[in-house]
Amino acid sequence: MFGFAKTSMVSPEKALPGRDTPIPVAPRHVVLDAPLAPPFPDGAEIAEFAMGCFWGAERVFWRTPGVISTSVGYEGGYTPNPTYEEVCSGLTGHTETVRVVFDPSAVSYDTLLKTFWEGHNPTQGMRQGNDVGTQYRSAVFTHSDAQLAAAKSSKDAYQSVLTSGGLGDITTEITPATDFYYAEDYHQQYLSDSKNPNGYCGLGSTGLSCPIGIAPAE
Repeated sequence: MFGFAKTSMVSPEKALPGRDTPIPVAPRHVVLDAPLAPPFPDGAEIAEFAMGCFWGAERVFWRTPGVISTSVGYEGGYTPNPTYEEVCSGLTGHTETVRVVFDPSAVSYDTLLKTFWEGHNPTQGMRQGNDVGTQYRSAVFTHSDAQLAAAKSSKDAYQSVLTSGGLGDITTEITPATDFYYAEDYHQQYLSDSKNPNGYCGLGSTGLSCPIGIAPAE
């Protein structure tokens, strides 16, 4: 029964209270040697994606050319500055999220969306593969009207591809970004060579390519 409860979103009044003190953040990315927290380089933009366990999701993005820095955290819920254990309880409302800091002159937001859609199965609701719970739900947290429009357009375009491939409806949330709470240091760049190069990664794609830069048919 506990497993079933974890697949239902907690209400704001029943969410854990959290805390006022943020979780400490390491000063540098262990792979990209870039800042994990602001300030970021001039001209950099932020994108945030949730696509299941954030260990593997972060690695997908730090390997993407044009990405300056990545970090993992919690977003989309109610509990301020939650711990990993609290998020895993299903009582915070947050989903495991990757913050991507990127150079828009080197990689487009559309390309990051393509990486996101193709890097997981966005039709699975409150789970991703064997990982079950609200913290594994798919989401895009946008930082501008342009990102919001691009994310919605790409969702429609990819839905057409998935439908043609016999898959179901996309369950991904697309919403303006809320507060992003950094996860504990041991989660940051978890699958890096210096930490856990052979660690667990529960991501699985649909195997279907997502078109980019193409508006869906009317």
